[in-house]
Amino acid sequence: MGTTTIEDAKRNAANAAVAAHFDLSARYIGIGSGSTIAFVVEAIQALADPRIASINFVPTGYQSRQVILNAGLTDTKFDSLPANTLIDVAFDGADEVDEDLNCIKGGGACLYQEKLVATHAKKFVCVADHRKLQPRLLTKWPSIPIEVEPLAARAVLAALEMLGSEKPQIRVSEMQKAGPIKTDQDNFIVDAPFKTLVLPKDISNSNSLHPAHEGVQGGGEDGVWEVEKLAREIKGIEGVLSVGLFFGMNGEEVLAKGGKKGGQKPVAAYFGMEDGSVVVRRKGEGETKVNV
Repeated sequence: MGTTTIEDAKRNAANAAVAAHFDLSARYIGIGSGSTIAFVVEAIQALADPRIASINFVPTGYQSRQVILNAGLTDTKFDSLPANTLIDVAFDGADEVDEDLNCIKGGGACLYQEKLVATHAKKFVCVADHRKLQPRLLTKWPSIPIEVEPLAARAVLAALEMLGSEKPQIRVSEMQKAGPIKTDQDNFIVDAPFKTLVLPKDISNSNSLHPAHEGVQGGGEDGVWEVEKLAREIKGIEGVLSVGLFFGMNGEEVLAKGGKKGGQKPVAAYFGMEDGSVVVRRKGEGETKVNV
C-alpha cells in the first residue's frame, strides 16, 4: 500500500470521526480551528441530509466561522447559546495528543475559544493526522501555547522561566514588521518550551516505559512536569487567559458525575495514518485501527 499524503490522512480521520460521532438530531455542533477541521465540515456536507440545515454550528474563532459560512451551514456564536445548553458534540484538532488523551492546542492561536467550546460540549472529538499521535506531550511539538494579556506579557515570560521553560517567546507574525500575532480576543500568544511532560503513571510506576522519567515527582523538579500540575501552575500566573493544555475529565465523565458542563479532554481521538487507515485512541481502550 502506498504512503498516504498528510491531506488524505486528515480527510480519512475526519470521515471516520464524523461517521462515528455526528448526530443528525443534534441541535448544536462545535467546529474547531485548523486545517483538519475543514475536512470534518466536508464530511458533514457529504452526508447531503436535509436535517443538517436545522443544526447550529458553533465556531471556535474567526477562521472556523468562515469554514462554516463557506459551507452554507448555520453559524451560531458561542455567546448566543441559550443558557444551560450544552453543545451536542465538538469536533476539533490538536497539535499533539498523549496516551491519556491530554492535548496540546493553540498552534492556530484559537485555544481560548477552543477550550470554551470543548468545556461546554457533551463530548469533544479530536481529529488529526499521524504526526500528532505521541506517547507524551512535547515529544515532537516544541512548546505550549498560552494566551496572555499584552500588558502582562513580559511578566508572564519571566514567570514561565521560573517554572523551567527555556526561552519562552511571544509569537510574532511571519512578517516581522507586523509585530506579535493577536488572538480573536486581541491578546498575545506566548509559546513556552518545556521538557517532555509526564503522566501520573510515570510518577507512580517504577517500571515506567520511559526510564528517563523514573523517580520524578512531576512538580517541576529538574524541569520535569506532569501535565495537569503544569497547566494549573501556568493558569495561576497573573495575565494568563488560557493555557493550551487540555487535561482532566472528558465531557461524558463530567456529566456522569453530575456536572453541568463538558470536559477538556476528547472522548476519542482519530488519527489518519500513513498507510491509509485511521487509528482511534480512547480512554481505557488503548488504540484500535479502522480501515476507511
